[in-house]
Amino acid sequence: MGIRERSDLGILGLLLAVALVLALLVLTFGAPVVHELASLFNEGVGLKAAAVWSFFVTVALFVLFALVAGDSLIGELQFMFGAFFSFFALIWLLIAWVF
Repeated sequence: MGIRERSDLGILGLLLAVALVLALLVLTFGAPVVHELASLFNEGVGLKAAAVWSFFVTVALFVLFALVAGDSLIGELQFMFGAFFSFFALIWLLIAWVF
């Protein structure tokens, strides 16, 4: 084995040790957190709450789309309105269904 191969193995061993420590930390401290978060969704989200969440998610997505569109925003505005309502309905029903 050359010097370079030994240093590569040392780096690999260090990375594996760090990954093992991180996995143990996640398992130790993550399980109670996941349990607490899971208990928040026991009752489910109704259609009214899902509509509110869906509206804000859709507005955030379309603000992002408008920023990325650049100069063609005015020409694409009529398509963005149609897509807004389609996204809103789809995200609304998916949030109500999943949560």
